Amino acid sequence: MTLATLKDLYLDQLQDLHSANAQALEVTEALATAATNAELKDALNAGVAGIREGMEAIDNLVRAHGANPAAVFCLGMQGLVAEARTHALDEDIPDTDLRDLMIITQYQRMTHYAIAGYGAALLFARRLELAEDARTLETCLEETRGGDVRMSGLAAA
Repeated sequence: MTLATLKDLYLDQLQDLHSANAQALEVTEALATAATNAELKDALNAGVAGIREGMEAIDNLVRAHGANPAAVFCLGMQGLVAEARTHALDEDIPDTDLRDLMIITQYQRMTHYAIAGYGAALLFARRLELAEDARTLETCLEETRGGDVRMSGLAAA
């Protein structure tokens, strides 16, 4: 797709977020299974639910603009997912507390990608005067930030 207008860029970024969420969903489910701390498992399972909600919201936004949500593949999240698998799931970390901290680290890296994506899309929606889109994206952004704060609290405990 040629990016000739802000609207093109906006839709491209929404599609990128959709792909990023789809990729993050699968590995987050695996991270939740691998986690040993009950609070971390709960937080990751909440993250899975949040990712699903975000995907649905993005799917609805993209379709409302007549575009295909799955038209873009997010290479950035592909790399972050590969890192999460390598370091949090495949790495030999016998200490369960240490593994849980690695899980938090990898999850937060993926979360920060989503925060950047939601933030940019929100600003584009505002510039395009798409008030309803902006409200949806603001909710997604705040939910994602909340998950990140929760993970930071678990890492610090």
